[in-house]
Amino acid sequence: MNLPARGGCHCGALRYEIDAEPIDSGYCHCTDCRKTTGAPALAWATVPTDAFRFLKGTPKTYRSSSTGERLFCGDCGAQILFRETPDPIYVDINIATLDVPEAITPDYHIFFAHRIPWFDTQDNLPRFAAREPTA
Repeated sequence: MNLPARGGCHCGALRYEIDAEPIDSGYCHCTDCRKTTGAPALAWATVPTDAFRFLKGTPKTYRSSSTGERLFCGDCGAQILFRETPDPIYVDINIATLDVPEAITPDYHIFFAHRIPWFDTQDNLPRFAAREPTA
């Protein structure tokens, strides 16, 4: 992956960059990710909070759960990232919003028990019913 990597929303009102390799990446099939993106799954990559910065625009924030919030474009609606609150160490960026999304390949699926039955990526990645196991 070439760093810094840049991305943004569909309309261009938001632009961002990351200057660290992702420490994690995957597909999330949870209801919150599906409902906030309008997609059957969300491909995300985790980077340290201090490795992420907006270069252009100010995102809107939506508190999607008691422990997290999503930042998105107030004009086109594209979701850029998820972060836990109140003091996130990491943020999860939406891989599809990167200028070069093919630079990051998901490693596994989480909340697979919640997936829409007609959606299957046909890959051989590990699938976890809820969150991935911790070491």
